[in-house]
Amino acid sequence: MSQAEESLAVAHRFLAALNACDGDTVKAIYAPDARIWHNFDDKLQSVEDNVKTLHWMHRKLSNLAYKLVRLEPWPGGYLQQHELTGELENGEPFRLLACAICTVENGRITALEEYLDSAQTRVLSASAQ
Repeated sequence: MSQAEESLAVAHRFLAALNACDGDTVKAIYAPDARIWHNFDDKLQSVEDNVKTLHWMHRKLSNLAYKLVRLEPWPGGYLQQHELTGELENGEPFRLLACAICTVENGRITALEEYLDSAQTRVLSASAQ
């Protein structure tokens, strides 16, 4: 399997685990010391905290779905453009556009950089209160 094929296989497994809210598989796909970064807070997030965020998102949104818009391998990993959709607690639709750049080594994600407009997530935080 080529590096590009391996990276795309990881991407598809990761996306399936995110959609299924399968935290154990998400953890297994990440390297234990993976670096997870988001543009909206410029902080590194641990794998454990990333999985907690995944569970929180699934609690906040029913019918949560990550849909690929674009998936491209690059030397060392892959670029993913995706749309996150779901339904808010009040029944209104939710939509978030994002991009992730992932570094893959030995079949595991060692770094993930996610870029999104945090204004799109405010409705989730507001409904938490």
